[in-house]
Amino acid sequence: MKAHETRVLPRSRLSVTALGLGCSQLGGLYRPMSGADASAVVEAAWSAGIRYFDTAPFYGYTLSERRVGEILGDPDRNTFTLSTKVGRLMRPDPSVSPGDDGWATPLPFRPEFDYSYEGIMRSYEDSLQRLGMHRIDMLYVHDIGRATHADRHGQFWSQLTEGGGFKALQHLRTSGAVRGIGLGVNEWEVAADALNEAELDAILLAGRYTLLEQTALEPLLDVCAQAGTAVVVGGVFNSGVLAGNGKFNYGDAPADVVEKVGALSAVCQRFDVPLPAAALQFVFAHPAVVSCAVGVRSVPQLQQNIAWLETAIPAAFWQTLHREGLVSSKAPVPEEVQ
Repeated sequence: MKAHETRVLPRSRLSVTALGLGCSQLGGLYRPMSGADASAVVEAAWSAGIRYFDTAPFYGYTLSERRVGEILGDPDRNTFTLSTKVGRLMRPDPSVSPGDDGWATPLPFRPEFDYSYEGIMRSYEDSLQRLGMHRIDMLYVHDIGRATHADRHGQFWSQLTEGGGFKALQHLRTSGAVRGIGLGVNEWEVAADALNEAELDAILLAGRYTLLEQTALEPLLDVCAQAGTAVVVGGVFNSGVLAGNGKFNYGDAPADVVEKVGALSAVCQRFDVPLPAAALQFVFAHPAVVSCAVGVRSVPQLQQNIAWLETAIPAAFWQTLHREGLVSSKAPVPEEVQ
């Protein structure tokens, strides 16, 4: 598989490349990123043929959107797919300080959750202005769900359903303002619920369908494949534990996760396969998956991800993972789609 390989989303007919650039790092996630480094990463992605870019107002408290728009705003660059997100309105706030929500250099705007019709429309218009562009291709509802909102989930879900949030998204799609709508979330349950409320073009699912865990397989990915809803996989390394940093779901990996990663690593060593290469390639075996969005801090990290995606992995490796019960017996593996 090549990073620049193009996939077409069944419903919207939008095109995305197999590897997409997730732009949270451009917003300074955990560590600062200079404007020059941000530009270098995007330019390197472009040179490698990557044409799918995903950002959000929340990333760096609007910093990522501004940088993406500045770098990709060249009128000669019109052959890319851009997604951003709705669900948070960014309000001016001079009390914002470095480290808020994990952003090293956030701009002075504070997020305020709003999934209502008016909130979705305002968020869309604000993003257009920050990006300095006339179009947004895919609009995802960002971080709806109990993992983010806990006991306030019902309130925000009601905004999205009874309060017209989904209607706003459908209006934007029907009018041609955007070509696709969906969810960008870290939990599969709310994505499954959303499929009962609206016809979604795509779901960006972070961390719930990976080499480490396939909890979303039957309740979500299989349903998406049947419905024609594309899946973009984010968090393919589960916050980094599959890339060697010991983190899982934004914290230190628990003992059972460390144990399973050790078992996966042992099989990788047996076949001389880099564990991150296996993690990147595994998700593409599922017919619903069209792209994997990765976040990187530097050009070398981007190049490493491309190399992992394009590493040759023998069919026997995947067969061994199935035989040893390290991936679900129902999960398709790359050999089955070659």
